[in-house]
Amino acid sequence: MQLKKIIAALLLSTAGLPAFAQLDKAATEAFLKRVVKDRATAFTCEYLPADNGKDVFEIESNGNRIVLRGNNGVSVASALNYYLRNYCNSIITWNGTNLHLPAVLPAVKVKEHHVTPYKYRYYINYCTFQYSMSWWNWERWQQEIDWMAMNGINMPLALTGEEAIWQEVYKEMGFTDAELDKFFSGPAYFSWLWMGNIDAWGGPLPQHWKDSHKALQQQILAAERSMGMLPVLPAFTGHVPPAFKDKYPDEIVKPTNWDAGFPDVYILDPNSPMFDKIGKKFLEAQTKAFGTDHFYSADTFNENVPPSSDSSFLDAMSRKVYASMAAADPKAVWVMQGWMFHYNASYWHQPQIRALLNAVPDDHMIVLDLYSESHPEWKNTQAYYGKPWIWNMLHNFGGNTGMWGSMDAAAHDPATALHDPASGKMSGIGLTPEGIEQNPALYQLMIDNVWRDQPINVDAWLQSYAKQRYGVENEAVNKAWQILYHTVYVGGPTEGAPESIIVARPTLEIAAERVKTKLEYDPTKLVPAWDLFISAAAQVKPTEGFKYDLVDVTRQALGNYASPLQQRVAAAYRNKDLAAFKQYSAQFLGLLDDMDMLLGTQEGFLLGKWVSDARSNGITPAEQDLYEFNAKDLVTLWGDKDSPVHEYSNRQWNGLIKGFYKPRWQQFFTLLESSLKKGETADLKAFEEQVKTFEWKWANGHDKYAVKPQGDPVKAAVQLHKKYRKMM
Repeated sequence: MQLKKIIAALLLSTAGLPAFAQLDKAATEAFLKRVVKDRATAFTCEYLPADNGKDVFEIESNGNRIVLRGNNGVSVASALNYYLRNYCNSIITWNGTNLHLPAVLPAVKVKEHHVTPYKYRYYINYCTFQYSMSWWNWERWQQEIDWMAMNGINMPLALTGEEAIWQEVYKEMGFTDAELDKFFSGPAYFSWLWMGNIDAWGGPLPQHWKDSHKALQQQILAAERSMGMLPVLPAFTGHVPPAFKDKYPDEIVKPTNWDAGFPDVYILDPNSPMFDKIGKKFLEAQTKAFGTDHFYSADTFNENVPPSSDSSFLDAMSRKVYASMAAADPKAVWVMQGWMFHYNASYWHQPQIRALLNAVPDDHMIVLDLYSESHPEWKNTQAYYGKPWIWNMLHNFGGNTGMWGSMDAAAHDPATALHDPASGKMSGIGLTPEGIEQNPALYQLMIDNVWRDQPINVDAWLQSYAKQRYGVENEAVNKAWQILYHTVYVGGPTEGAPESIIVARPTLEIAAERVKTKLEYDPTKLVPAWDLFISAAAQVKPTEGFKYDLVDVTRQALGNYASPLQQRVAAAYRNKDLAAFKQYSAQFLGLLDDMDMLLGTQEGFLLGKWVSDARSNGITPAEQDLYEFNAKDLVTLWGDKDSPVHEYSNRQWNGLIKGFYKPRWQQFFTLLESSLKKGETADLKAFEEQVKTFEWKWANGHDKYAVKPQGDPVKAAVQLHKKYRKMM
C-alpha cells in the first residue's frame, strides 16, 4: 500500500470519525479482487445502515450480478463469505482453500438479511504473535486480514512494531541503545516482553527489525481500519528496562519473576510519580505513529502475582493504569485479559477482582474472558461486576499441532451465554488461541457464531462444512467427520491438545514434562475415521483442504500409535529382553521417519519454511542467524540449555521430527541397548545432560530443511495406511 494511502487511513481514524459507520468502497472492491480475482465484476458492493448499532449484511441477485450490502467492509466481506459457502460450496480457511466458482454464479432467489448479536468480535492472543505470526510479511498479513473480515472479526489485537515506539520513548528519556539491548527480546519472544514476563532473551534486537516492523504495523492498521475494524493497541503496564532502577533511583521499581527460568524483570509501581508520565508519553508516541481507535490492551500482572492482595492497593493500581491511558486519550477503553483470574486463581478471589475492575468506569473497560470454553470466569465474577465482557475460545497452547477441542462448547456455549440472564453485559465473542493454523474445522465452527444468536447443530454443520471444503458431498467423509466429532473433538479438561510421545524428551514413562499424552477418547475409535478418509481419497478430487485433513488425520493416528509402541520398548527394556527391545525401538524410529515424510507433503507442517521465513527478515548474515535461533529455540527449548519450559511449543513438523526428535530417541535407545548388553542400569541422569547438549547445539546450528512441500500427500497417506493399519 502506498504511504499516502496509509497516512490518509490513519488520519481518518485519528480525526475521530467512526470508521465502522462507513463503507470504504475502494477497500471493499480491492478486497473482492484479491479474493475472487477475475470474478470480482460479478459482485456489487452497496452500503446498508447498521441495525440498531449492530453490524448487518444482505445478499441478493440483481440480474446476473450478486449484490453484497453491509454497513462496513467487514459486513460486506462476511456477505461474500456467506454467499461463497452457502451458494457455491466454497470456503477459505487457514489450512486449505476450495474456491472453484461456477461459470454462472447461483442466483439468490430470496434476499437474505443477517444481523450480528455481538457488538465486538475479538481476535488474537498476545502469544499468537509469536507462536504463529513471528515471521509474517505483509502478504501473509493481508491474507489474514481478509480472513478476519470474511469471518466477521472487527476487533483485532494489534501489537506489531511496538518495540519501535518504546525505543523512541525510552531514548527520549535518556536510555542508551546498550541499555535497551538488555530490555528488548528477540522477535520470537516479544509477547512475553510485552506482558512483562521476560527481558532480552533472543536479542539483541536489530534496528532494522524495529524500523521495518513499524512500517509493517502501519500497513496492517490501515488495512484493518479500511475494512471497518477497530484495532486494539497496547498501553503501558509498568514493565521497564532493567537500567531504569539505576537511572531513576527515587522511583518505586519492584522486581518480579515469571518462574520460568528467566531473570527478574522490573515493574514500575503505579504509585510511582513517573508511571502516569511514561504511560502518557507512550500513547502519544504510538498515536502519532499508528493513530488510535481508543482501545488499549494492558495486563500489569499477567502470570505474575501482585505484591499485595490488599483491595485498596489493587484499586489504586487499576486507577493509575487507566489514568495513564486517559491522560493521553480521554476516550480510552481498557481491554483487559481475564486470563490471570484463571491462571492465578489462588490469588484472584472475588474481593481482589472486584477491586481491580471497579476502579475503572464501566464504559472505559472491556474484559476478555479469555478461556470461556473451558474456564468461564464470568460465572465466578457476577459477569465481571457490570463491565462489558467478551466470550472467547482459547483452545490452543503453544501452537501445538494435535487434533483436539470441544465442538459442542464451540457450537453451543456462546449463544447459551448470550441468553443467560446472569451474563450481564456480554458484548461479544472471539478467538484467543496461542497458536493458529491448526484444527481449522473447530475454529470455523466457533467463528460461525458471529452472525447468529442460537446454538449450532454440529451434525448438520459438519456435513455442510465437508461439502464446502471438499467441493462434493461424500458419504465416507461425512462418516469420518462424525467419528472425529466423537473422538478428538470431545474436548476434555487438559490445557491444549494431548501430544504424541514422539515430541517428548526421551523417557521410559508414558508422558513427560510439558508433554501430555493422555487421550480423552479410545484411540482405536479414531482409526476408522482414517480408514474412511483413505477410502474417500479414491472418490474425491482432492482439494487443498482434503489433502491437509487427510495428512492431519494420518498424523494423529500415527502419533497416537507411538505411545503403545514406546511402551513396548520400555517393557522390553525393563524385562531385559534385548531382541524385543531392538525390534520395537527400530519400529519406533521407523515411525518417526514415516511421519516426517508424510508431514513433508504439506507446507503447514514444514520446519524449513518456519526457519526460512525467520531468516528472510534479516538483512545481514548475523541478523538471519539470530532469527533462525529464535525460530528453532521457541519450538524446542524455549530458553537456554536448562530451560524448564522446553517442549511447551512442541510441533509435529517435518524436519523437526527427523532433525531434532529422532536423534534424541536414537541416542536414548543406543544408551539403553548398550546397558542391556552390559547387564548394567542405564545412567538416565547423565543422558539428560547429554541430550541437553545436543538440543542446545541444534538450536544454535544451521542444518537445512525442506522449505517447500515434497511428494504427494494422498499417496503418502495411503502408503502409511497400508503399512500401519493392521498394527493398530
